[in-house]
Amino acid sequence: MLKYELNNGIKIPAIGFGTWSLSEGKEAVEAIGKALAAGYRLIDTAKIYGNEKSIGEALRNSDVPREDVFVTTKLQYNEHGYDSSLRAFGGSLSRLGLEYIDLYLIHWPGHSSQKRQDSWRALEKIHSQGKAKAIGVSNYELRHLEELLEKSNLVPAVNQIEFHPFIYDKQAPILEFCKVHDIVVEAYSPLNRGHNMHEPTLEKVAKQHGKSVAQVMLKWAIQHGTVPIPKSVHPVRIGENLEVFDFELTKDEMQTINQLGKGKSALPFYVKLLK
Repeated sequence: MLKYELNNGIKIPAIGFGTWSLSEGKEAVEAIGKALAAGYRLIDTAKIYGNEKSIGEALRNSDVPREDVFVTTKLQYNEHGYDSSLRAFGGSLSRLGLEYIDLYLIHWPGHSSQKRQDSWRALEKIHSQGKAKAIGVSNYELRHLEELLEKSNLVPAVNQIEFHPFIYDKQAPILEFCKVHDIVVEAYSPLNRGHNMHEPTLEKVAKQHGKSVAQVMLKWAIQHGTVPIPKSVHPVRIGENLEVFDFELTKDEMQTINQLGKGKSALPFYVKLLK
């Protein structure tokens, strides 16, 4: 599978498996098991998802060696601060039952500049101790990224943001900023939570390539240099979402899909956290 090199030298798979809304217990364990069996090697979770224990269980149940799986989890937005961030990380590590995390992210920037800075200092310590191989942020807008780069010693390896064709116009400046500063963008909700799956432009491109609309959207995200993390509990779709490395979208197709952007988030509740 294609991998990207992060700014600290470690490599991240070009596509991952998202676990948002997967319930703790059987649903999450089985979904992760199917994902690993299908070939996914990046598993994305967060404390707020409430399924870290199940992610850990699924990893232990799998025949895939731990070192071959890139595990991401995140700091909950109401646990910002230096000491509280360290405690929160310890809690995630314990629930997952792992010795280290491959990528630890600040889930939301929050409203306090000082707390953001304190949290980032905590993540830098976690990284220096080898407990997280890489650290980064999530849902950071330009102002948050500029602040972080100005006031910290370590450039985040990743910024995880909502990224799909229908929000491209809003997120393009963040994508460009991250490319300039060697920050990999992870794309959550890359399928726009299943909305617009019958959009005529996407259907036409999909037909031309003999692919599904979902596969075209994922390939579009990958060709933008991002790491999409789709989520599904259906075995067929879990497998299909990986079958995106055997075709290429043309430059004209990419530009046409770019123009579908309407700046509208699929997650209006979470958008309020950025205001």
